[in-house]
Amino acid sequence: MLFKAILLVGVFSLFSVQAREVTPAQIAEFKQHFETVLAEQNIPGGSYAIVYKDKIISASGFGVREVGSAAPVDAYTVFRIASVSKTFAGGLASILASQGHFRWDEPVTRYLPDFSFKTRSYNNKLKIEHLLAQSTGVIANAYDNLIEANLQPDRILPQFQKLDPMCNPGQCYGYQNVLFSLIEPIMQQTTSQDYASLLQQNIFTPLKMPTASVGLEGFLNTENRAIPHVKARGQWHSRTVSESYYRFAPAAGVNASAIDLGYWLIAQLGYNPDVLNEEQLKQITSKRVRTVRDLRRRLWREHITDAHYALGWRVYQFGKEQLVYHGGWVQGFRAELAYSKERELGLVILLNAESNVVAELSTHFWSTMFTAMQQQDKAALVAGCKLPAAPDNINC
Repeated sequence: MLFKAILLVGVFSLFSVQAREVTPAQIAEFKQHFETVLAEQNIPGGSYAIVYKDKIISASGFGVREVGSAAPVDAYTVFRIASVSKTFAGGLASILASQGHFRWDEPVTRYLPDFSFKTRSYNNKLKIEHLLAQSTGVIANAYDNLIEANLQPDRILPQFQKLDPMCNPGQCYGYQNVLFSLIEPIMQQTTSQDYASLLQQNIFTPLKMPTASVGLEGFLNTENRAIPHVKARGQWHSRTVSESYYRFAPAAGVNASAIDLGYWLIAQLGYNPDVLNEEQLKQITSKRVRTVRDLRRRLWREHITDAHYALGWRVYQFGKEQLVYHGGWVQGFRAELAYSKERELGLVILLNAESNVVAELSTHFWSTMFTAMQQQDKAALVAGCKLPAAPDNINC
């Protein structure tokens, strides 16, 4: 019996490994689909990267950096990644917490004593963890309108004295940019370094991300950069990049190319333990609060049956598969980043246009790849059961 069990495990292991290969045909199909959809929707430009295990197996650009220009988008073209920046804040916070700079369960007011809600009894209930878990309890997108009105952070934060959380912090979901970014002054106080330097030192440099940066200056200093576009009267028009959301760097301040984000996904898959180890990866992707609203997202709702926020990442149940995901949207740009730890597969999509085509591309990729891999799993299992050496009484 023991021999049969060992043999069975060996057969299943052998074929499960074979079933996880990403084929050239699958890559070619997505590349063709990506280019066709962007062309049909007249998107100015975009890029993608596919990661499998520890390699970027495909990366490409499409279109132009700016309407009316001949400069092409390639895999190294830098985009604003908007709220995908939150994944970097989660990773960096996990690194700094593991180094002992702060604890997740410390009150935010320990570092920001002037911060207050309308009812002061809530103040000490707001922990550092709640900022990055989007579980502060505050109504969603509180005072984002003031960010867009180009107000400085020191003029926005006092406004929270007019609000109370809808629930005790940690108990309900409310997506934030202003409160999420309070992790920045906490990091600065506990390390005596600015946020951009911390990202460069702890993530960008060790992961060899060639063109990643933080802030408006970093974006403008990059020659190969995409220009934002918005649609008016059926045509795409370029826009000047605004500084407003850059002032909230943890929430929306990172600039990156598809290649940069490909290396970031390789780290998420566990292939750079000297930067992010398994304990830290588990910490930032552990489900913190359920996000029911995500179940109603157009195109995604056809596939996801459960959704949570972790620490700077969303965690979706995509059919039978778990998908770790985040999207970003800021004037003139869309970005999506996702990976499956089980399948060791990741996808980056960047657009220099405000178009929901990004969701169509992402859901197409993941539904196609998961279906193919599940079929491969079944075929491998059947093939394993039919091996002459397999015990006759295995119930397949």
